This record gives sequence, C-alpha cells and structure tokens, in this order.
Amino acid sequence: MKILFMGTPDFAAHILKRLIEAGHEIMGVVTQPDKQKGRGKAISFPPVKEMAIEHRLSIYQPFKVKDPEFIQLIRELEPEVIVVAAFGQILPKELLDIPQYGCINVHASLLPKYRGAAPIQYSIIDGEKETGITIMYMDVGLDTGDMILQAKTPISPEETGGSLHDKLAVLGADLLIQALDDIKEGKATRTPQDDSKATYVKMLSKDMGNIDFTKSAVQIERLIRGLNPWPSAFTKLEGKTLKIWKANIESTDRVAKPGEILEVRKDAIVVMTGQDALVIRELQLEGKKRMSAEAFLRGYSVTVGTQLG
Repeated sequence: MKILFMGTPDFAAHILKRLIEAGHEIMGVVTQPDKQKGRGKAISFPPVKEMAIEHRLSIYQPFKVKDPEFIQLIRELEPEVIVVAAFGQILPKELLDIPQYGCINVHASLLPKYRGAAPIQYSIIDGEKETGITIMYMDVGLDTGDMILQAKTPISPEETGGSLHDKLAVLGADLLIQALDDIKEGKATRTPQDDSKATYVKMLSKDMGNIDFTKSAVQIERLIRGLNPWPSAFTKLEGKTLKIWKANIESTDRVAKPGEILEVRKDAIVVMTGQDALVIRELQLEGKKRMSAEAFLRGYSVTVGTQLG
C-alpha cells in the first residue's frame, strides 16, 4: 500500500521500521519540527526523522498540519492510507478525508480507556494488570474513532514506563501490519467505542514526578516505575534533588511523618509514607550518576530522622 506515515518519538520510529520491513511503499514521512536540546542548544532530530533519513524517505516537518499549504501537498501525494503513531498534533478533517482507506492510528492502550497523550505511563501509575494496543480509524475527536484490532499484554510487577513502551512498540507494529492487510483485503471490521467507558490522560510533565510522601507506598512505587525513564520521580535530600529509580514496599506499623527516613540499611533507605514504608533501592543525587542505594551509602552519609521532600 502507498502509505504516508506520521509519527515522532521512538515508539513511532519502531513502527515505521516495521512498515518498511514489511515491504509497504512509504511515500513520505511527516514528523514534528527539529528541537534544540541540552545546554549547548544543539539541534536534535525526532527519532522518526532519523529513521526516515536512514532509509532515504521524503520528510515533511510542518509546524501545523492544518495549514492549507500542507493539506494541499498531501492531496497531491495521493496516499492510499495515512498511518499515525504518536505524532503529536491533532489532524483536521480535511486531512483525514484525503486517503482512500482513511487514517489509521496505533494507540498504546485498550481503548476507550486511556485516551490521550501518555497511556503507557498512566497504566502503570494506576496499577493496571494489563494494557495493549488498539488499531483504529481516526476521526476528528481525541482517540474516539472506530476500532479495527486490539491486542493485550500483561503489566508485570517490575514494569517501567520504558520497558512497557518497548513491549508495546513491538506489539503495535505487528498488529498494524495485520490491520493493513485486512484493510486491503476488505476484511477490516469497524467497532465503535463505548464512550461511557472512556478515560483520558494528560501529557507527562516534569513536576508530576515530585513525590508526595503522604500517598501510600504502593502509589509512590507505581509512580516511580511509570515515570522511568522520563520524567522520573524525585524528591529533595538536604536541599538537593534526589531521583528515585527503583523501590519496593514494606509493611510497617511505626509512627513517623510521611517522608521521614525510618532506617538506613547497607543496601537501602527506608522512608515513611502515608501508608507503609518505601524501601529505596536505586537512586541518583543531583550532579551524580544513577547507582544502587548500597553504592550511594558508601559515599554519602544519610541520617535516620531526615525529612525528604
């Protein structure tokens, strides 16, 4: 099929690669504009652009896909289908109506649950036992279109945002290939979503990683995993930012303020929460490398009774 691909981050780059490997004709790749990154303000390409360059594909980077000039360009390309994966802009109806087979979206949740920008991370933060991929026809709403295919995958107790992202990218790519085959052969089904069961999640931001120790250890541990690797969960230790990368939960009946260090072990720092204790196993102090709590404690003195946050 003649495909116009629209996507931006690593998740989308993996799906684009799979489309190329499957032998589909990628007539163009649309991705977000380049950004300045780091202290040196060097120009950084989106992962999808890097993939497109590697395979010598035509690249388009409109600031707004609703611009009439861009819409006319896509009309002239005459794609049979537009495939969208984590693109980052809402497509106008004029664009949705162009391709013969419509616009197809690869969404990283079991719709109608977790519509929106960060379904992978929120499924962990909310303590879901499973998630998955939905391949859907796009309409003018936010992830509201009819569903074509779904596939489920369990969320393990150790799952992080990063590990689940990689798992769903593979699942999504495979399911997309199946959906495109079904569409071409006229076998694709359209299942309307039940809007009464819909939930929405907002974009991730750095400040949502600021740990509130009045919450339970269960909630905090899920936040740590869900926001790993970005934007990461953090607190303050003696005025310095302390990122927490790995922790587990321990029952306790001790009385202390939320955020107070209860115990310093050889390989862990135990902190009181609103319910039970959080046992910190891996961390990163401002200006330092990420390391195990054991390695950290060999070079940094932490005192029982110190208040985090």
